[in-house]
Amino acid sequence: MRFHGAQGEEKVFEIRRSHQRGQGQHGWLNSWHSFSFAGYMDPERMGFSVLRVINDDEVAPGAGFAAHAHRDMEIISVILQGTIEHKDSMGHVVQLQAGDVQRMSAGTGIRHSEYNASHDEVLRLLQIWVVPDQLSIEPSYEQLTLGENDAKLRVLVSPDRRDGSLQLHQDAVLSVVRLMGDELSQPLHTDRKYYLHMITGEAGVAGHILMEGDALAIENENVLLASAKNAAEFLLFDMP
Repeated sequence: MRFHGAQGEEKVFEIRRSHQRGQGQHGWLNSWHSFSFAGYMDPERMGFSVLRVINDDEVAPGAGFAAHAHRDMEIISVILQGTIEHKDSMGHVVQLQAGDVQRMSAGTGIRHSEYNASHDEVLRLLQIWVVPDQLSIEPSYEQLTLGENDAKLRVLVSPDRRDGSLQLHQDAVLSVVRLMGDELSQPLHTDRKYYLHMITGEAGVAGHILMEGDALAIENENVLLASAKNAAEFLLFDMP
């Protein structure tokens, strides 16, 4: 659903509801694809600006992704539930839990595996791919943990590591917004593109009600107004 502001194309909001996403069911993995991925192909959904992939993955206990290769992609994982065990060809062997965020730059090439470290709890995470601003960089890895007392808007990745965020090799910023029965007024730039992905709860954003899994693409707007009657959480991408 595409909505225009009062003066035609000056403001554009495009809503993508959760049920409109692609879905892959593989027994051990249930995955919802915001953009074309693997067996889900929609020529109209190949990405948005430099954002290429948002996969909402649920991984069965003890299962996971065997070692596989990536190249020239910024890969961000946001752990929502459970514990993931990550191993990669750079020598990292780590376990990340709900509230942890991981950034991996594939660059010239990297192999990694990701498994649900629990034998009785489902793992849920968002896997995000962002196209880098340069190819063949040196692969790298880093992570952070969200805190209960973080600001309402917390920057997760950025090109300049602002506010203690992880470094992203692209002119893009990813933040998480946590509303607790309150509201947010966030300045935007009309020459940038924004993409909002709801994680949990229900929020009113730009006059539209968004639920878990819904998304909103925003162009030519100078402010983001969001509110929630109860707890709600969403990701906000700021891109060229």
